[in-house]
This record gives sequence, C-alpha cells and structure tokens, in this order.
Amino acid sequence: MLRHPELGDLSIAHIDCDAFYASVEKRDRQELRDQPVIVGGGRRGVVTTCCYIARTFGVRSAMPMFKALAACPQAVVLTPDFPKYRAESRRLMNMMRDLTPLVQPLSLDEAWLDLSGTERLHGAQPALTLARLQSRIEAETGLTVSVGLAPNKFLAKIASDLDKPRGFSVIGGVEAETFLAERSVRLLPGVGPVMARDLERAGFERIGQIARAEPKALAARFGDFGLRLHTMAHGRDSRSVDPGQVRKSISAETTFEADLSDPVDLDGQLVHLAERVARQARAAGQAGRVATLKLKDPEFRILTRRRTLVSPTQTARTLIAAARDLLALELASGPPRRAFRLIGVGLSDLSAPTDAGNDLFGEDDARSLAAERAADSIRARFGPAILNPARSLERKPRP
Repeated sequence: MLRHPELGDLSIAHIDCDAFYASVEKRDRQELRDQPVIVGGGRRGVVTTCCYIARTFGVRSAMPMFKALAACPQAVVLTPDFPKYRAESRRLMNMMRDLTPLVQPLSLDEAWLDLSGTERLHGAQPALTLARLQSRIEAETGLTVSVGLAPNKFLAKIASDLDKPRGFSVIGGVEAETFLAERSVRLLPGVGPVMARDLERAGFERIGQIARAEPKALAARFGDFGLRLHTMAHGRDSRSVDPGQVRKSISAETTFEADLSDPVDLDGQLVHLAERVARQARAAGQAGRVATLKLKDPEFRILTRRRTLVSPTQTARTLIAAARDLLALELASGPPRRAFRLIGVGLSDLSAPTDAGNDLFGEDDARSLAAERAADSIRARFGPAILNPARSLERKPRP
C-alpha cells in the first residue's frame, strides 16, 4: 500500500534496476541465488556492482576489488558480460516505452519517464501504471526495479533510491524543501568529491544551508552552478524528460593486475580498448570529434589527455592513432619506465556520423570504416570471438 497526498498529481518517474548486473547473473545461475556475488575486474580492478547479500558485508560499487574481497572473502566474483546486460537493458527500456514515448535512459539500468497525459490511455493514474510496470518487469524478466515518483527529474531520482530493492517511493513538491534540508550537499547532481569539499569549506554541508543562502553570494563564489545548486536545494528542477538526449561520451578502461610500464604492453591495451570504443560508437550510430586517453598511476593520480580530431570519427584506426600519439607524448614527458595501474580510451563531442571519407586518414579511413562495419556484421552473425583485428596482434617496436 502506498499513500501520499500528491500521489494522483505526480507523473515524473525514475526507474532504477536493483543491483542490475548481479541480478542478471543470479537469475541465470540459480546456484548463486543465496551467495554474495560481485561483478567486476580482478584483484586490481573495481566492483562494477554487487548483490545485496554482498552489500551486507560492506561491499559497494566502485570499491577496489582487493578491499571488497577483504570485506567479503567468500564472494563469487564474475567478469561482466556486457552484451548480455545490454540485451536485458533493451528489453526493459522497451517495456517502459510501451507506457510512454518519453523515456530518457541514463545508463543500461536506469531511466526517467514522463507519464503526463497517459491516464486515459492506460486507464489509471501514473502511480498505478508504474506499479503495474514494476510487477510486469519482475514477472517477465525475473529482475526487480525500484521506482521514484516526483514532480521533477531531480527528486524522482532521489526517490528511487530511498527503499531499495523493490522500492516505490514518492517525494511531493510541497515536502521537497523540508525533505532535502538536512541531507548532505553530496546528494545534489553535479556535486562530486571536489565540489563537495569546496562547498563544505564554504560552510555548506547541508542542502538546507544552500537553500537559505543568498543566490548572489552563491553565484559570486560558484558561478552559474551556484545558482543551479540554489534552485535544486529548493526542490526545483525545470529539465524535461528528453528521449533524444545525445550520449556525451563513449569510453572503455581496464585496471591491470600488476602495474604496467612497458610501452609495448600499454600500447596493446590501448589498441584493445580503442577497438571496443569504436565498435560501441558504430553500434550507437555516433561519431566523436575528441579522442581521450586516461591513465592512473600507482599513487592513484588520474591523468587525462585529449585531442580534437579533424572531423568526427567512429573508426578504430583513427582513434588508435590519436590515442597512441597522446600516450607517446605522456611517456616522453615523464621519467623512463613510468608505471600505470589503469588505462582508458574514449570518444566525446559525439554527433551523427558523416558518410564522407574525411576522418583523420581521409579516403583511407573511409575504407577502414567499411571494413570495420563488415567485421561488425560478421561478429553479429557468428559471435564476437570469430574475428580478432590484426592490429590487436601488433607489437610496436620497443623504443
């Protein structure tokens, strides 16, 4: 039973799958049902997600794997199976789109929905329609979701996390400011660890303190973002649910079992990641103008290097060339045999790809794109292991 004075007036929802990757694995492997399950990398990696049993031991997403296994040594650790998770995500998103075309995915396992004006179509107010969807998802997929219902996206996302798993929570507009007042500023969108420390040093530890502050003072100290914080602290959010919102970046990264310093080994990892990113870009029908290289050293310092390309690309050839140049410049700028614990490759400033062969390599790159698309088709038909790009086997000469 769910009661709320504004229940019949609210139509913006956030749906969040409960421990999505781990739940998919438990559904498909019943022997894991009562065991703590962690989905993630090796001992040097991080926890991608974990089931609720593992969470009782203190395991959390993004926790270094060695800490997770120290907290829960009996956990079953599984390598992520992203093709399977993406297929399940499409299935869930299609169920949401059966209710409304206004579905805005945030990631594979969460999305906003706007059910405004759907009462006549579904014969029920949005709250009941969402409850039926929640039951349908569990019955048809064996997975569970939590629902947050509110007057806007910001509050709906907070609500969906209040009563996990299988939760259904409501935050109304009237109560929003009081509800937020004593909560940490870290709850606000866009407030990461660095911004949180800046806010706390300025005397803003609780959201209510931001709500009571003068907007001019916030703007003077934090710019336009200070004004946005003030708006959200009052529980207001004017953003609409936008199904066409373009993904901002595509990236892939890996954490090594042992620090790598050999340029040849680093290059091999770079090539593998760039191939993966390029395949994702082609599958999404997007191209990126900015190539990114990410490195993390043994002291956990993160280095990010970017290069703007001549024009947007979705080919591995162009991305590999740009990322290799960035890696070479980074290695040349530091001491010999620098070691790293993580490397990542990404594409950003995404747009619809052009048909012209005007990537970094011009006509040659257009031919590469045709070859890579053909390889994508073969993998789709016969499986991802059927082809291994020749450049993935290259070993560049040692400097």
